Amino acid sequence: MIQKLIQALNSVLLGKEDSVELLVAAILANGHVLIEDVPGTGKTTLARALSKAVSADYARIQFTPDLLPADVTGGAIFRPGTSEFEIKKGPVFTQVLLADEINRASPRTQ
Repeated sequence: MIQKLIQALNSVLLGKEDSVELLVAAILANGHVLIEDVPGTGKTTLARALSKAVSADYARIQFTPDLLPADVTGGAIFRPGTSEFEIKKGPVFTQVLLADEINRASPRTQ
């Protein structure tokens, strides 16, 4: 099953076999992955392909200078019609999360 996952990811992203194997190893170890690379090298494609291959939820956060912590985590929203709070989960509540350009956000959001 693991070999099929690696083959599926390698068929989507050519020339990144080492990165794919490290990504799969990190997932099997229940870990996190930080991929640093120049723009246009397939980081987003790899994250999307991984989420589809394992039938997982996927979300992407584009970190910008005006991004707030609540934009990442979500929060409680008051609904006047029902006089109750509704929990709105942010994109961090997913199985595969791509946090793009983290260094552009404020330290508090990072």
